[in-house]
Amino acid sequence: MNHRIPSGTRDVLPDEMRELRAITDTLRGVFELHGYGEVYTPAIEYEATLRRGDGGVQPAYRVFDDHGDVLALRADMTVPIARLVATRYPTADPPLRFCYIAHAYRQVAPHRGQMREFLQAGIELVGAPGPPGTAEALTVLCHALDAVGLEGYRVGLGDAALYPALLEGLGVDEEHRERLLHELATKDFVGLEREVRELGLDTDLLVGVPQLRGGPDVLDATPGPVADALAGLRGILDLLEPTVAERMIFDLGLARGLGYYTGAVFDVYDPALGEPLGGGGRYDDLLGRFGRALPAVGFAIGVDRLHAALAGEGR
Repeated sequence: MNHRIPSGTRDVLPDEMRELRAITDTLRGVFELHGYGEVYTPAIEYEATLRRGDGGVQPAYRVFDDHGDVLALRADMTVPIARLVATRYPTADPPLRFCYIAHAYRQVAPHRGQMREFLQAGIELVGAPGPPGTAEALTVLCHALDAVGLEGYRVGLGDAALYPALLEGLGVDEEHRERLLHELATKDFVGLEREVRELGLDTDLLVGVPQLRGGPDVLDATPGPVADALAGLRGILDLLEPTVAERMIFDLGLARGLGYYTGAVFDVYDPALGEPLGGGGRYDDLLGRFGRALPAVGFAIGVDRLHAALAGEGR
């Protein structure tokens, strides 16, 4: 008999489960070594709470409770932890350090091999502003990946505020701004150039800048509209230990899919995997939506993708 399971989900059998458990135990150990305490939040939350994140990700599943309220499965752990900080730590002195290993759920296209249910491991550093906080998050990220034995990875580092600032400086209206940001997020530079030309805007600035990618020399731009973003990235680089700094690739077109990012953002790449295996960034405005305005930064690693990358490296 063929008893189906929901699309975008899977069964995990004992041999693979042992390998996944070894990975998560190692990640947890690194997080705790750096002072991050593990938390767990409900897998299901009020949809109105999750929408405060304005993440641009549709819930995989919605249900009604017995009072008629709409509930949804969390799409990530950042928004629930922002709620947790505001409600359970309203007066605690920052910085606050949390880690987690938990499942998240998103509406995706399973026929492309994407999962609706997936396991994430990550940290949230709340109350640590600017380059020092971001440098700490990147350090923990690299130490965790090193500890599980991943060797070929690199971290793409950019600034989520850069391109919106360029569009605002040129007076681009909201409708066209969203279209341009969509083309950038999907890395469709042909579509981006077409949109920019139709609007009669500066192609060197709006198409050329997002394609700048490489080592620290990318940060050596002349003063201009991108100078502030480059100075912020340089400030982060200067705080990184050499073994972490050498993992960085600077990408001025990097844009993550979740809408709450406000500054430095990063993705983790490995040649053994054709897609990012994790990422994160700064979300300095999110906590304020829950009543406790604090700067914050965090990242999430897809455990299944990390497992696949390790297998691709032969580990």
